[in-house]
Amino acid sequence: MTDTSVHAKSDSFQDAADPARIVALLANELNVRAAQVAATVELLDGGATVPFIARYRKEATGGLDDTVLRNLEVRLLYVRELESRRAAILESVHQQGKLTPELQQEISSADTKQRLEDLYAPYKPKRRTRAQIAREAGLEPLADAILADKNCDPVLLAEGYLNTEASINDTKAALDGARDILAERYAEDADLLANMREHLWNTGLLYSKVVEGKENEGDNFRDWFDFSETLRSLPSHRVLALLRGRQQGALDIRLGLEAELEAQTPHPCVLRIADFLRMGADFSMDAAPRGRWLGEVCRWTWRVKLLTAFESELIGRLRETAEQEAIRVFAANLKDLLLAAPAGPKSVLGLDPGIRTGVKVAAIDATGKVLGTATVYPFEPRRDREGSINTLAALVAKHKIELVAIGNGTASRETEKLVIDMLEKFPDLKLTRVMVSEAGASVYSASELAAHEFPDLDVSLRGAVSIARRLQDPLAELVKIEPKAIGVGQYQHDVNQRELARSLDAVIEDCVNAVGVDVNTASAPLLTRVSGLNSLLAKNIVTWRNENGAFPNRKTLLKVPRFGDKAFEQAAGFLRIPNGDNPLDASAVHPEAYPVVKRILEKIKTEANSIMGQPGALKGVSPSEFTDERFGLPTVKDIFQEIEKPGRDPRPEFKTAQFKEGINTINDLHPGMILEGVVTNVANFGAFVDVGVHQDGLVHISALSETFVKDPRDVVRVGQTVKVKVQEVDVARKRIGLTMRLDDDGAPVRRGGGDDRRGSGERRGAPGGNGNAKRHPPSRAPEPAGQGAMAAAFAKLKR
Repeated sequence: MTDTSVHAKSDSFQDAADPARIVALLANELNVRAAQVAATVELLDGGATVPFIARYRKEATGGLDDTVLRNLEVRLLYVRELESRRAAILESVHQQGKLTPELQQEISSADTKQRLEDLYAPYKPKRRTRAQIAREAGLEPLADAILADKNCDPVLLAEGYLNTEASINDTKAALDGARDILAERYAEDADLLANMREHLWNTGLLYSKVVEGKENEGDNFRDWFDFSETLRSLPSHRVLALLRGRQQGALDIRLGLEAELEAQTPHPCVLRIADFLRMGADFSMDAAPRGRWLGEVCRWTWRVKLLTAFESELIGRLRETAEQEAIRVFAANLKDLLLAAPAGPKSVLGLDPGIRTGVKVAAIDATGKVLGTATVYPFEPRRDREGSINTLAALVAKHKIELVAIGNGTASRETEKLVIDMLEKFPDLKLTRVMVSEAGASVYSASELAAHEFPDLDVSLRGAVSIARRLQDPLAELVKIEPKAIGVGQYQHDVNQRELARSLDAVIEDCVNAVGVDVNTASAPLLTRVSGLNSLLAKNIVTWRNENGAFPNRKTLLKVPRFGDKAFEQAAGFLRIPNGDNPLDASAVHPEAYPVVKRILEKIKTEANSIMGQPGALKGVSPSEFTDERFGLPTVKDIFQEIEKPGRDPRPEFKTAQFKEGINTINDLHPGMILEGVVTNVANFGAFVDVGVHQDGLVHISALSETFVKDPRDVVRVGQTVKVKVQEVDVARKRIGLTMRLDDDGAPVRRGGGDDRRGSGERRGAPGGNGNAKRHPPSRAPEPAGQGAMAAAFAKLKR
């Protein structure tokens, strides 16, 4: 090894983290111009948020949308970590005096963290290994001598390397030491690792078997008791199901090839290692001594060094990919839920159903203010149905209620029937009843925030208030609840919690800023999610508002303690003031762009009040007339749109689903029945639909459409009203099979196995199913005669 790099300047390693290099990497990966990436990175580093950049810095980023910007933000963190690790590795190898120009070039060219670590493996400080002990015993020259002489007899060569002081007392000990040295050398060869890793990923299978003695305890995972499937085809939910089974001690999971390949001697992976290393060895029993010995080295490299490491790494890779997909699904569902259609400023009666504990009732006005509460007991054990109806009718009449929001939990259909009976008894009451998801309502009720909002309200009644407010404005109410408690996830408790929280926070931020916030009515939790604000600023805004009254205009925000120019820049465009001093304050036009509006008004000789919200008011005026050095055409076009439709809400129009009367429990269902329902959760294998029987049914991905569906979210979204046909009812297991292909007859199509039909594991208990899996277990060596059973194979898998 030459020492030409020993004298290199270590500060040059920081070149690897050069901003220009990072920008180039991101531009290539995201397929955008380097100038767009550079501008975005500068804005992010300056404290700008993604919603602010997407909306108000289009000229700088070349119009990158929020999706690309979010990806860029995430990848920027990864690439910076990559470059930091690259610099650290270069410095470490340099300090060891082993950094050659060739190695430095390889490290500098590595494009993933995995490749970097593979290259660093031979130089990474490690515990004293068997190979290191063998080197200390002077056996490395023996290993090199065997490699160098194709005609040698390893045993004869080994006789010259005996060392009693190092306990190398015979040729077997010497050859074992030489084998350990070469196996470690090959197991740290970055190119060999890359080759084997790719081969296993493309051809390997994941096998699972029930842990002996856990058959009853692990019954929820029974569909995985005898299972195998190729690594590349395993869907994310199936991977997470298997890993949960292993974590709970019910399943044993192993990596292998097809059973026929596993049974071959030598093992195909041993042959692949030999072929990659160009040994040209014949591993048959008749091979020359050197060939047989090198065959044992390759076998040892595979069985002892690589197999366990790759098993851990590739299962980890499956987990990482599965978690990323699960987080993506959760984030997408959360976005749909947060952007669900709001009923708007209407008076609502919220009902939190219960049987023994009664139905909790809360009446709120159009602004969400609590007007009155009650608890009624129409069911067992009191059965005060008449009194309950009279109490509800009195609240409806007194507070001029327009909508009734009924939580969809226990006794929801019975409570809905109570409302129907009330309307029959009091026909003059005109209102609409709506089923509302109550997921997370109990979490909110017991939270510190709820206690602060309603210090004098019983915990049980706070849930009814939350249900009522969810109907008015799902976004404003759901931001108060921990996202994981909302119930639209897929194995949400099994994934990386830090990444999940980051992704969900980004979704909430994007949704809140896409809709905009009325600064004079918003709660502190909602304000916290506005671009540029934090919990302290949000509380300060609410405190200032309570002490001084409504904000008359956006400029007044600067009077709030700690609300400085930077916060104003980031937040002002998303904070709306309807009916304030300046009509522009009710729009998404940023105050920094008000001079542009002023020039537009001067051009058409009118006032803002006369044109705001008037379609066609700017007809005949071109946006290009008002661009300047600071505000380009994209921003001016946005201003034109805001003038014509100020503060437009991106959420859909409010609609309600009506559950079929008389269908209250799973026992009321039968195949062929067509029902209306609401999508409550979307997973990669299908969608769960609430049809009003306290148990969601599953529309498998194959039953979502007449045409092929790659992603269920291409067809359905959380909160969507759909028509479904009942195909299968399993009362004992509480499973309902549904289809949106209303012309389908017969049993549901089964594609993907029991896990797909069983669901995410979050909503339906444990997963199951075997997909289109193969059923042959791997063995790590040729099986003894008659030992072909799964149990015998797994005995080998346990090594």
